[in-house]
Amino acid sequence: MDRIAIISDIHGNLTALEQVLAEIAERGITRILCLGDLVGKGPLPAECVDLVLSRCESTVKGNWDHLATQWKNRSFMQWHREQLGPERIERLYKLPVYLEFMMSGRLIRLCHASPHDLFHRVFLHTDPHERMRLFSATPTWEREADVLGYGDIHGAYVEHFTGIHRGKVIFNAGSVGNPLEIPQASYAILEGTYGSKTAAPFSITLARTPYDVEEAVRLAMNSGMPHLSEYIDELRTGVYRTRDFS
Repeated sequence: MDRIAIISDIHGNLTALEQVLAEIAERGITRILCLGDLVGKGPLPAECVDLVLSRCESTVKGNWDHLATQWKNRSFMQWHREQLGPERIERLYKLPVYLEFMMSGRLIRLCHASPHDLFHRVFLHTDPHERMRLFSATPTWEREADVLGYGDIHGAYVEHFTGIHRGKVIFNAGSVGNPLEIPQASYAILEGTYGSKTAAPFSITLARTPYDVEEAVRLAMNSGMPHLSEYIDELRTGVYRTRDFS
């Protein structure tokens, strides 16, 4: 059986990222995929980009990664762009929007928010028709996916569909660096036979990792980052705080 760790939404939180990567290594998992949003919000975007791109086999683009390459004149984003520098920004720009592969006879599709739109946000309460759009065919395989994994909403869950969509599975890996339900890092683990088109055992596990939130707060306070109070409050409470993005 092969195991793949799926991480997402690091958002410049190096403390949480290092703890999660250490736990993944302790589990003996060597294949890691990242579902984007390496940057934005947190104080150490450059360090997180370097670590993710060196440790992860593949990484898809998140909406914040995209905005870091496009929003050149927004004052709050300028701080993050200055930390990243032009070479990292170029690497973020070139990231793919989705990944697809076979595992235990299932077509697995991974993306940040949607394989068709970085800003198409899907929640548990989203209309079922909109949620099923995530499974629709892409040019890569030209068939619907069986399992869809994404990030973006910072809330981990797994759902198995019934009825006319029986057999479909959707999961959210949650957030490593900015969880918005409980203040612990989260990620997912896929277990099955990688690359196989033959039906075989398959599972999805959601993992929670406590990390030193106050160390992450200290790094943020010493960074000069924008939206500091909102970020610190989110780290400590797991509750989203609005920001002025003008």
